[in-house]
Amino acid sequence: HLNYEQAKPYPLEEIENPKYPFSLEVDKMRLSKDKTQLMYNKFLTLKGIPQKAFDYKLGNRSALDWIIDQYRIKTDKRNGIVNNPNRKEDEYYIIDLIKKIISVSLETQRIVEEIQDIQFAVDWESNYAEFGNGGDC
Repeated sequence: HLNYEQAKPYPLEEIENPKYPFSLEVDKMRLSKDKTQLMYNKFLTLKGIPQKAFDYKLGNRSALDWIIDQYRIKTDKRNGIVNNPNRKEDEYYIIDLIKKIISVSLETQRIVEEIQDIQFAVDWESNYAEFGNGGDC
């Protein structure tokens, strides 16, 4: 999607764990079993993810699943290069991206459903016209 970074962030609840120091750095995110919460790191959990956010797929997985998989610290085994998605200049970038991806996923699903409803109505009307008004189907 074009301009997904300009989407309105979905209002997730941010739960801070007082047992750990403040941190917005991600290492590897994990979803709860029911997929309504995302453990961003030991300090922060994002709560209130709607199930429908997982319905929008990029290939065989949801956009949110893709973000969770790709936005983690990884070391290439061949060359030892570390890929770190954290941005020192914008600590909230990944959190905001997650919220925006949820909004885009939900809006995309809404539009797809709307198109399907319109297509069904058009198909029904054209089939109805073939049989004539009031005729036996």
